[in-house]
Amino acid sequence: MNEIKIRRYKEVDKEKLLHLIRLNTPQYFDPKEESDFSTYLDDELETYFVVEDKEEIIGCGGINYFPDEHTARISWDMIHPEAQGRGVGKKLTLHRIDEIKKRKDIRTIVVRTTQLVYSFYEKAGFTLEKTERDFWAPGYDLYQMKIELK
Repeated sequence: MNEIKIRRYKEVDKEKLLHLIRLNTPQYFDPKEESDFSTYLDDELETYFVVEDKEEIIGCGGINYFPDEHTARISWDMIHPEAQGRGVGKKLTLHRIDEIKKRKDIRTIVVRTTQLVYSFYEKAGFTLEKTERDFWAPGYDLYQMKIELK
């Protein structure tokens, strides 16, 4: 894991990221979410990172900013199934928290995830704010979590 590098997303990464979401479907994503992710990469992207291990993409995740609300949202996280459990997600999450902390206008970080992985964010210090059943798709509940910055 010492070869792991986090860098900014480039448009040429898109097909590899769509492959990555397919590898995580249906375990973590509903099949219909692939088109939502594609739209996000094309039209809603603000700050987005990819994680590489020996130049192979093994993860990705982004940040969207809501300065009027003093909030940033961690978005569209996914790790290659073969890299899960190796600390890649933690490294990517901490990298984005550090990026967000560079902005003085942000006081809260929000993540909207599912019941399938909310405990991962709990370990990173996020607290559960609300849940909504079948929010993303049937069987994929919303778990909205936040962390307050000091």
